[in-house]
Amino acid sequence: MGVTTGTAGRLRGLLGPRHAGHTMAADDLGALSLPVGDDGVVIGDDAEGRPQMVGFHRSTPYDVLLIGGLWTAQVLALRAAGTGARVVVETGRAQAWTMLAQAAGAGLECITLHDVGRVPPMGATVGSPVVVIRDCGMRPPRGRVVSSPWQSVLTLLPYLSPVAPRLLRDSTLVGVQRVSPQEAEQIGRILGLSRAESDALPTLADGVTLWVSGRERQWVMTSATDAETGLLGVARRMD
Repeated sequence: MGVTTGTAGRLRGLLGPRHAGHTMAADDLGALSLPVGDDGVVIGDDAEGRPQMVGFHRSTPYDVLLIGGLWTAQVLALRAAGTGARVVVETGRAQAWTMLAQAAGAGLECITLHDVGRVPPMGATVGSPVVVIRDCGMRPPRGRVVSSPWQSVLTLLPYLSPVAPRLLRDSTLVGVQRVSPQEAEQIGRILGLSRAESDALPTLADGVTLWVSGRERQWVMTSATDAETGLLGVARRMD
């Protein structure tokens, strides 16, 4: 599942088995990867108030689709940058992202903006992961920058569009915010949602997202921190 619940607080005080030290050649270190089950970007809380996370930094390609608002995508961009990722925004509305990019990283270029189709190769590695956010409107073109090891791609669609069915089927993780009843019916059919889940989509409050990965579903409320509210304002579905 792409969304996990934080459990770090329950791990304190655990002692592992005692082993003799291990050694390896320095040239082999690049082959190491450390899977951490609760590592990731906090995307909000579930109905019980438990934090939910998405692990964008993976050794395999990872595609995420968000049918929702710019506000949520920008919160995720800030939080991904906070985990040490380089965040690359491919957008046709740079003015909507400029203040965010300037404010993030205290002067460091941890969030960079690029015109549609102009994202250069980023050279993602385990030590320098990349999250690409594609904010390219209703019909995002097939980009030359695709997901790869340590480089995840999040595509933002404001509403359902002709390219949405392909993206819905191809993405590992899909987030859906408030949509029309007609859109909800089509999304529910493609994702295999229950009638209750589909019926709920047109009624969602601002900041609420249904995250779907295969047969797993999670309702998540994204609440901004004080710093995020100061920069982005309050949660909103419409841009």
